[in-house]
Amino acid sequence: MKAAPRVLAVLLLIGAAVVAWRSSAGMPAYPLKPSLNGRYLVDQANVPVLIAGDSPQALIVNLTTNDAAMFLTDRAALGFNTVWVNLLCSTYTGGREDAGTRDGIRPFTARIGSTTNYDLGTVNEAYFARADAMIRLAAGQGIQVMLDPCETGSFLATMVTNGVDKCRAYGRFLGARYRDFPNLIWMSGNDFQDWRNPASDAVVRAVALGIRDRDTNHLHTSELDYILSSSLDDATWNPILGLNATYTYHPTYARLLQDYQRANFLPTFMVEANYEFENLQGPVTTAPILRRQEYWTMTSGACGQLYGNRYTWPFLAGWQEHLDTPGAIQFGHLQRFFGSRAWFDLVPDIQHTLVLSNHGVFSAGGFVATNDYLTAARTPDGALAVIYTPVIRKFSVDLSQLAGPAVTRWFDPASGNYVPVSGSPMANTGVREFAPPGNNSDGDGGWVLVLETHPPPDPPTPRKP
Repeated sequence: MKAAPRVLAVLLLIGAAVVAWRSSAGMPAYPLKPSLNGRYLVDQANVPVLIAGDSPQALIVNLTTNDAAMFLTDRAALGFNTVWVNLLCSTYTGGREDAGTRDGIRPFTARIGSTTNYDLGTVNEAYFARADAMIRLAAGQGIQVMLDPCETGSFLATMVTNGVDKCRAYGRFLGARYRDFPNLIWMSGNDFQDWRNPASDAVVRAVALGIRDRDTNHLHTSELDYILSSSLDDATWNPILGLNATYTYHPTYARLLQDYQRANFLPTFMVEANYEFENLQGPVTTAPILRRQEYWTMTSGACGQLYGNRYTWPFLAGWQEHLDTPGAIQFGHLQRFFGSRAWFDLVPDIQHTLVLSNHGVFSAGGFVATNDYLTAARTPDGALAVIYTPVIRKFSVDLSQLAGPAVTRWFDPASGNYVPVSGSPMANTGVREFAPPGNNSDGDGGWVLVLETHPPPDPPTPRKP
C-alpha cells in the first residue's frame, strides 16, 4: 500500500517532463474558444488548436489515480491533447451498474423512491473530488477534457425521473464547481438516440443550461444518435452550442462536407467514427481503415477529431497492452503533419478546382474500408494544398491554384515519413498528373500529397511513450 504514493509521484515527475517538452512547443492556453471566422478553435492567446483526441470514456470509474496518470502521460507523449471522459459512467459506457468507482465511491448518495435512479440532488463529494483530481492530471499534461456531465447512454432515465428542475440544479452544481478548471469542454448526449423526443431533450438540455447558469467560460457540444448525426441537427440546442460534433460510421467526408456547407456552421470536429479493434459497421477496424476516416476528416473542413480504441474507451482487462497500438501511433503522425501547417486555413476542394480527375466514388453510406474517394483542400492564399487518396491512382492537379513554386512531397500516413516528388519544387502553372510511389509502409495504397510554397521544418520524431 505504501508504494502507491511513490508510484504516483514518479508518474507525476514523468508527466512534468512531458509538460516541459510540450511547453517548449507552445502548450495551449485553455479554455478554447471559436476563431473569428467560426471554422476552428483557438486558445486564450488566439493560437489555433487542433483537436487531437482520445476517448477514454470510463477513465474516472475504471482507473485508479495512478493508472489515470500513466494513461494521460502516454497519450501526451503520443501527441494527444484532448480526452473524452464521462463524468457519470454506468454499464452502457463501460462502468459499473451503480456508476461507482472501482473502489466503491458512488456519485450520489440516494435514489428516487423505489426506483434504481439516483437523486441528482444528493451528490457525493468524494466522487466528484476523484473526478477533480483526474481532470487536474490531464491539465498537467496539457490535455483538455471533453466532459460529459450526464451521458444519455446510461443516465437518460435518471434525468427523466429527476425532471427538468432537478436536472438544471445539477447542472448549476457542475457549473459552479468546474467554471475555473481551464481545460474543459462540455459535451452532452452520447448515443442520444431519443433526442427527437421533447421530454428527453428537455432534461438533457436542462443540465447544459444549468451549467451555463454558473459557467460561461467553456464551450458546449453534444453527441446525438448513431449511425449518423451532427450536433446541429437538433435546432433547440443552437443557443447553447459553440462546437459541432459530427458522428458517423460511414465515410467521414460526406457528413463533414455537409456540415461545412451549413448556413449556421460552427467549428466542427469528428466526435466518433470507427474505433480501432471494433467492428460496429463493416470489418474489424484496422490501422488502414482509421487512416481513411482520419485523413478524409482533415481534408473536409474539420477542426480535429477523436480516436477510439476498443480496449481503452471502457478500459477492458489488458488495456495496458493495447496503449501504443498502430492506430494510436499513426494518430500522432497525423497530429504532427497538420499541426506544423496552416490546417486551420484549409478549404475543402468541394468543386474539384484543385484535383481535376479520378476522385473515385463519393458515398454518404457504406463501409469506410471499401470506399476509395479522394479528398483535397487548399488554403485561400495558395500557399498549401493537401490531397489524400486511400488507393493508388493517377489524378491531375491544377498547379495554378498554388501561389508560387511548390515543394511537393508524398507523405506516408502509416510511418510519418516523406517521399520527394521528381521535379519539386513545381512551377505554379498548368496541370500535372500525379500517382503515389507504390504501397505505403503498411502495405496499402493510402498516401497524402502535400504541395506548399513555404514548407515547415519536419517536426521532431516523438519520444517513445
